[in-house]
Amino acid sequence: MSDVDNAKRRVFLEVCHRIYRKGFAAANDGNVSCRWSDNFLTTPTGLCKGDLKNDDLIIVDSQGNIVEGKLKPSSELPMHLAIYRLRPDVQAVVHAHPPYCTGFATAGIPLEQCVLPEIVMTLGSVPLTRYGTPSTEEIPSAISEVITKSDAVLLANHGAVTVGKDLMNAYYKLERIEHFAHILFIARQLGGEVRLSPEQVSKLYELRRESGAAGLNAGCITCNTLFSDECGVQGCALKKDDDAGSGGGDDLNSIIQAARNIFNNKRRD
Repeated sequence: MSDVDNAKRRVFLEVCHRIYRKGFAAANDGNVSCRWSDNFLTTPTGLCKGDLKNDDLIIVDSQGNIVEGKLKPSSELPMHLAIYRLRPDVQAVVHAHPPYCTGFATAGIPLEQCVLPEIVMTLGSVPLTRYGTPSTEEIPSAISEVITKSDAVLLANHGAVTVGKDLMNAYYKLERIEHFAHILFIARQLGGEVRLSPEQVSKLYELRRESGAAGLNAGCITCNTLFSDECGVQGCALKKDDDAGSGGGDDLNSIIQAARNIFNNKRRD
């Protein structure tokens, strides 16, 4: 194994261990993956993320078949593979259950308001998927509806998913939205958050453009609802005619069918 591969595995394990130490996943919850040449490095099922060792990790192909490793991959692997098909730009996927994020997801409340400048500048809106039964094709189907517009997503009654250009980038987005959810929770105990105006958001977008900040930004919801074409903020990625977040991936129907095929193969195994 090359030094680069060894380094990537060390970062992978560090991300898993941080998720557990931060309390973002209890027991054996959560799963992590990253691109590994033409395949994917991923976490096994049934093991605590805080205890994972190098030998526990698995390499799978694009259909979820095990290429290397002794253990079985997470039952949520089809969700990860669906994201990679839809987002060729994504190099890593992190799924966990941070308490505040999951609290909002369980209450059916997306983190979509423009409140914190840091969130507007980096992630924008964090949408909430429709509910899907864990470990079924319903989860890949639900997340596929929103992941092309956002790098961070809440799964209804389930948790959060973040994606990134590398493992730490995806992990830090998870930290960021959990911090945002915590702040928003406190603000609502104090009478409610004050949303930024479209003018204030436009200035933040201009700063973002000037800084050359990379990465997908889902825009804001100050003016209207998710994926609206009536948002008043110039350059908002939620406008329906903005296809910048599609990433050139496969269409939704093919992603859902691919997820079903993976689940059907697992049943036959």
